[in-house]
Amino acid sequence: MKEIFKIEKPLNKSDLKKILDLLFKADGQSLRDFVESINEPEYLYWDRMKYKQPAPQELSREELWSAVKIIRQLKSIGTVIKSESGQPFTWVKSKNLEKFYHEIDMNMGGELFIPKADYDKFAKQKLISRGVMEEAIASSQLEGASTSRAVAKQFLREERKPRNASEQMILNSYVAMKTLEEGYKNRKMDFDLICELHGMITKNTLTPEKEIPRMRKEGEDIYVIDNGKRMICHKAPQMAFARKELDRLILFANDELEHDFIHPITKAIMLHFWMGYLHPFTDGNGRLARLLFYWYLLKNEYWAFSYLPISKIIKKAPAQYSMAYVYSEQDDNDMTYFIDFSIRKIKSAVKDFKEYIEHLAFSNKKMNKSAETKYDLNERQIQLLQYLHGDPDEKTSLKMHMSIYQISRKTAISDLKKLLSMGLLNSKKVGRNIYYYATEKIKELFK
Repeated sequence: MKEIFKIEKPLNKSDLKKILDLLFKADGQSLRDFVESINEPEYLYWDRMKYKQPAPQELSREELWSAVKIIRQLKSIGTVIKSESGQPFTWVKSKNLEKFYHEIDMNMGGELFIPKADYDKFAKQKLISRGVMEEAIASSQLEGASTSRAVAKQFLREERKPRNASEQMILNSYVAMKTLEEGYKNRKMDFDLICELHGMITKNTLTPEKEIPRMRKEGEDIYVIDNGKRMICHKAPQMAFARKELDRLILFANDELEHDFIHPITKAIMLHFWMGYLHPFTDGNGRLARLLFYWYLLKNEYWAFSYLPISKIIKKAPAQYSMAYVYSEQDDNDMTYFIDFSIRKIKSAVKDFKEYIEHLAFSNKKMNKSAETKYDLNERQIQLLQYLHGDPDEKTSLKMHMSIYQISRKTAISDLKKLLSMGLLNSKKVGRNIYYYATEKIKELFK
């Protein structure tokens, strides 16, 4: 059995009276400013705080950490989420959080990410599909799927059967994300829905080394291993506790558990944390936790999150993701570490997506002029080429083209045939279907 990872703790005890006097006296502003620098823009733990430039007062590093802990405790907000010991998890609301929430709430139609004038309904739906696919791939890769992003996208687009356990995991996550976006976001949370979502993400993932993923049995221990540290970073609570807490998690998810108002984004993050902490299944807990995050946001009409593959950002820092859980559990049940990590990753996802959209918008403006004057293309053909240029691995088909634009088979054939004759598209037969892909010539439209 691997050793359970324990976070570093300060060795020396501090003089609390001395620290309180310094914190709250009239000239204690420099110390209070130091504490704020430890809480924002990133919520730091002792193992990183001890390397920060110290405050002007003559305090040891350990005393400075005690000052940080005092302020955090004064600002902490209790939650309904409890550890196995019965101690509630708490969190501290950063001073800049409301500003971020306001930006999101003022743009719930998605215009925070996509300007109204630049994209039509077709383009927005395509971008949602892109986000769903990227999230499914990255979420599965976080749990061990070894297929590359490029290969995964290709097999999903070609709609072929998965060839191995990694592709099956990715397909399962993709189907589950699509199911959420297309209808499950409107379902009330209950135990059956949790099991249904878990069944989707673990379908056909049985291997010779593993049994079919299922709910844990009483007395059955499960450990979360950090492969980087090669140590146990979480031992799931006993199943009797986890099963009881699942009932409370369901009430919380349905806004039926009494508590003070929590912004939906923070609440979605809390659901993510809670499911990950309980770890009630033998496999698939991480993917399920991230599904609950999306389910709650989509349920509350934060549909623009469909654009944002949060797991793709998390995958760039898997150790930080793991440690956000560890700090939250081992530093006095302070869940702020996990909330802070998640908010920063959401901001990164928004930033990345905006940059992607700005790049597309710039390219598309140049393309429109070229397509209209040089190639005499109609609006449907231009939009198709814009989409394919935005992601060269993408494809369309006769059926897809007819469905998207609500046009007849004859019109769709005419659109695609002209693009083929110009050398802007190639066709490829996959099974019974014929798919159309962009050629290198499409780049001429964007010069």
